[in-house]
Amino acid sequence: MGEQGRDQSEELRPSNHDHDHLSASAAYSSSFNSSDSTDSLDSADHHIPPRSDFARQDVDYLPAREGLILAALARGEEDKVRMSVILCTAGYDHTIRFWEALSGICSRTIPHPDSQVNRLCISPDKRYLAAAGHHTIKLYDIKSTNPAAVLNFEGHTGNITGVAFHCEGKWMVTSSEDGTVKIWDTRTGNVQRDYRHGCPVNDVVIHPNQGELISCDRSGNVRIWDLSENKCSHQLIPEEDKAVASVTVAGDGTLLCAAVSSATQGSVYVWRMLTVRDVTSLVPVTKFIAHGTYITRVLLSPDVRQLATCSADHTARIWSITQSSSSSTPTPLPIVDGSANTPDGSPTPHSRANDSKSPNANMGVDESGTFALEHILDGHQRWVWDCAFSADSAYLVTACSDHYARLWELQSRTVIRQYNGHHRGAVCVALNDWSDTR
Repeated sequence: MGEQGRDQSEELRPSNHDHDHLSASAAYSSSFNSSDSTDSLDSADHHIPPRSDFARQDVDYLPAREGLILAALARGEEDKVRMSVILCTAGYDHTIRFWEALSGICSRTIPHPDSQVNRLCISPDKRYLAAAGHHTIKLYDIKSTNPAAVLNFEGHTGNITGVAFHCEGKWMVTSSEDGTVKIWDTRTGNVQRDYRHGCPVNDVVIHPNQGELISCDRSGNVRIWDLSENKCSHQLIPEEDKAVASVTVAGDGTLLCAAVSSATQGSVYVWRMLTVRDVTSLVPVTKFIAHGTYITRVLLSPDVRQLATCSADHTARIWSITQSSSSSTPTPLPIVDGSANTPDGSPTPHSRANDSKSPNANMGVDESGTFALEHILDGHQRWVWDCAFSADSAYLVTACSDHYARLWELQSRTVIRQYNGHHRGAVCVALNDWSDTR
């Protein structure tokens, strides 16, 4: 199927041999070459960084604050937003576009001729943008007018599906269809760690303690990687043989959410994360059906009061979180003992994160009362692929296959800006409107 045909109908699964597609959810079925061998982390191919680079940090949780977008709207400080808010989108048209958040004007376009762009991530200091494509991650200088990447990260052999920065920018982590999660030295572009799922990996995030990664894959696994111990410490299987499309962890490190995706159902599983003496344990909070078809992204808000879900049903949904309910202590999960694990991520025995006996429960019903459907953002014309919250959790930007990105004011459920410039599907978005004094 050609590029034009795929863009006109995202509902059709792309060819297994056509690399120009995104596979961030279970909707995709492209093939990859997997290897049962495990690369030694002590080999000459990998630069071993100081252990302090992967040491756990205290979670310095920042409470809800006024973001720059809201401040500008309230006080008319558009110049401040123009200089301090970084908003960019990308997708199938092989371009990355930077936007003035309030005016909707495209301020800069960077060509990305090698492939489509699957994911975007802004470095914490707002200096660099990482663009994940097919096989390669490119690092761009946000303040430069030079369209060339300042650094290329090469080593993946399949579509790259996730990207995130260490809080101080020391390293970057990526996930890929090639079945691996890689940690990269952002100064040299070298691979520092290489963890293997053995099947296509759909997403990866960094725990706020900076010492753990959480990744998910198409075979239905959620894995937690302990960087100081250099092993997979937990393996969760929310539902047998159903892909986990996306994961998100709360900014205060208390909640983990995973999106389980299929053609008939998009479910969200939620765990409470507890850390005692640098040992993480997981307690199930709830599970609920968020969409009646593929779920493409799940994202917790910075204030941990809302959860956003994106879907092939042309909507994004906002779920309110009841903190008192989420702090309950139901029966702990059966946790896999990771003591025998190696970077190939093959703990034994396998465990189920939850006993999913009611997959056909009513959509939007969360029996625990922890999550309640607050808003349905239904102005999209095609699949909604990605989203990003503003710093104050008052706004959400969505990226859609209808070529548009939209800035939503959540309280009123209205689109206050629409970003028009992509001539094919927009599938990823990155936003940073934190004040420079963060």
